Amino acid sequence: MFGDNQIFAAPLAGITDRPFRRVIRQFSPNAPLVTEMISCHSLVGQHKNCARNFDKYADEGNVGAQIFGADVRLMADAASILQDSGAKWIDINMGCPVPKVATRAGAGAHLMRDHKLAEQIISAVVRAVQIPVSVKTRLGWDDNHRDWAELIKIAADCGARFATLHGRTRAQLYLGNAMHPDVHNMPIPIIANGDIRTRTDIDQMEKLGYCGVMIGRGILGRPWALAELQGQDIQKNVGETVLQHLDFVIEYYGSRAGVPLFRKHAAWYSAGMPNSSEFRIKVNRIDDVSMLKVAIRDFWGII
Repeated sequence: MFGDNQIFAAPLAGITDRPFRRVIRQFSPNAPLVTEMISCHSLVGQHKNCARNFDKYADEGNVGAQIFGADVRLMADAASILQDSGAKWIDINMGCPVPKVATRAGAGAHLMRDHKLAEQIISAVVRAVQIPVSVKTRLGWDDNHRDWAELIKIAADCGARFATLHGRTRAQLYLGNAMHPDVHNMPIPIIANGDIRTRTDIDQMEKLGYCGVMIGRGILGRPWALAELQGQDIQKNVGETVLQHLDFVIEYYGSRAGVPLFRKHAAWYSAGMPNSSEFRIKVNRIDDVSMLKVAIRDFWGII
């Protein structure tokens, strides 16, 4: 059975920001969490319109910072900045499938097609920091190019300490069922990612040789999911958690940006509950923090 340091929260763009990590951390004090992916260009350039460029991780516990990009020097510089900011390890994104990253920027999943560039980036990042470096990738670009094992061996040769393998190709995006190959013969520990939702799923990954699991969409609206998968009996008040999460978001982004950003979280928290559709429609029309809190209190029956 995997311990609490072997069940990770995946990097999710626009979701696993500092406010959400703070909520997850309350339920899972020791779990490894990964930031949403950070552009090396934006971070090194200290672009002020991106709040995560200025995050400090010293008070966040076991948090890895994920970077993406195709410029070798900037990736190394970004890793160094994140190390100085308190990240416990650096993760290199080699699996993001969205066109603006994987095709137009030549980063993310594109590095599965350019192993030479991938090798240069991993080597440069490893040399730039003293903390561990990992990579996160997929099975391959498409069904005709399932060369994940080759890329992971390159990562190991360059000094990466572990890798996360998402069980889909880039062509699949997030569609279809994830397929998890046996990884017993890999040179570094492999973390399984994709469609892992239950203890049975986790047990199956362990049988296939994985050294841990990474939970992605399973944490949407469920910041306690990691703790439950670790076998903990979680006592939670969902409505109070939603309100606290909202407070963290407003503190971090301000109300003007924070309220629209929080709408998706409110929808995920309410999923499957009676009258959740009406609640989501109502929330999507609210721009005021006080009104949003009233709607949340009413929905969850908080006096």
